[in-house]
Amino acid sequence: MTELALPVRAGDRPLTQRVPPHVQLDQTSPDEIRDRLTRWMGRHLPDTTSGSSEISVPGTVAYFLRPHIRPAAGAVLMPPRYTAEYAHVHADGSLHLCLALPDQQEVLDQGWGERHPLYGRDNHEIMLYAPRTADELDVAKTVIAACYRYATGRPP
Repeated sequence: MTELALPVRAGDRPLTQRVPPHVQLDQTSPDEIRDRLTRWMGRHLPDTTSGSSEISVPGTVAYFLRPHIRPAAGAVLMPPRYTAEYAHVHADGSLHLCLALPDQQEVLDQGWGERHPLYGRDNHEIMLYAPRTADELDVAKTVIAACYRYATGRPP
């Protein structure tokens, strides 16, 4: 059961590259919205650190659990498994993140994202489309908070 209760995303789905690197090609975030998103993530997700993604294109800001924080039991984070990267933000404002399966389905059903092209048993990444407005930024924060809960087993 999901706790997200997301609204339906307005408009058409953005165009994305269907092979790695999986990035969004249109409907990207304005710089100000992307900056607000990354600042919020840096301030509101305890026991995390940010840096360059170890699995995405240059310029991608990744969020990692600090070394003393163990991922929640059963959480499938981003490969490779030697770091605890649980989300990252691309230069276009889209994110790849990990969520519990019911939350993933809510994101997909309401039109807020899509599965990563390499999605499978050992890779549960989905793309959350880039927020275009302040209202969409609020939705993104809700999804990111669910991602953090999934990764850590606790609320942000």
